[in-house]
Formats: sequence, C-alpha cells, structure tokens
Amino acid sequence: MKFITIKSKNIKNQTEKGFTLIELLVVIGILAILMGIVLIAINPAAQFAQANNTSRTNAVSQILNAIGQYEADHHGQLPAGLTVNMTSPLEIQNGAANADICAAIMPAYIASLPEDPSVANGANITSCTTYDTGFKAQVDANGRVTITAPLAEQVRGTTPTISVQR
Repeated sequence: MKFITIKSKNIKNQTEKGFTLIELLVVIGILAILMGIVLIAINPAAQFAQANNTSRTNAVSQILNAIGQYEADHHGQLPAGLTVNMTSPLEIQNGAANADICAAIMPAYIASLPEDPSVANGANITSCTTYDTGFKAQVDANGRVTITAPLAEQVRGTTPTISVQR
C-alpha cells in the first residue's frame, strides 16, 4: 500500500499589497509642487503675449508693404487718408478723421487687412465698410510712412514698441 503524502502549503496571513493613503497624498503633493514650478518657468501668459506681439509685428509689416506697393504703382503718391507731415498718428480705420486706406490697398495690394489680436480676436478684415485694425499710421515731413501697434502687450516687465518705418 502506498501512502499519498499531501504537502500542505504554509498559509501565512498575507497583507494586501498597495499604497497607503498617506503615501498617495505625499506623491500628489510632490507632483503639485513640480507642476507649479514648471508653470512658473514656462509662464503661459508671457508666451501668449509674445505670440500676439509677433503677430502684430507681422501685421504692421504687411500693411506697410501694401502701402509701399501702392506708392510704387502710383508714382510715389500715398493712399487716400495718408498725407505728408502728419502731426500725429491716425487710427487705421474707416472714417474721415482716420487713416482710411482700406479701399486704396485692398484687395489689389493686400488680400485682407490684418487686425490686432486684441481687436475681435485678430480676424482679418475683408470689407472696407466698417473696420478697425487697431494699428496707427503716420507720415513724416520726408514722406516716410510709419505703422505702429499701440496695443502691444507687456512681456517680461517691458512693453515693446512695435513700429515699422519705410
């Protein structure tokens, strides 16, 4: 007769494996501190302001290029709304007291007028009936045209002067 031996497994009181509440709270706290440091380092507000200012610089250059092309085609004559020796910059928008240049340069020299990002989310202007670019234009005594972006945003403690002259 054969005896069958049954090996019994040593069953110990096994505790459940996992993290305690305190360990989880410590990890979440450390992650929150690291996220705060990263957000301060990246500074999304400054990044958006810098992106908007870059858009403004591009828009100012586009408007000035369109005015320059208009001048080249019209033997040095400026678009209606701009005169030599202006005493102060005028808003580039429709109206008699403003630099209403839309009809003169659009669509022949620029497909649509760019708009400042803080004015109606920076959409391009495709109609000259009612518009406001948020930019200003001035012509000095020598006939040099200056386009400025007065709504430039503060980046790293300084507000840049965005202006292009030709």
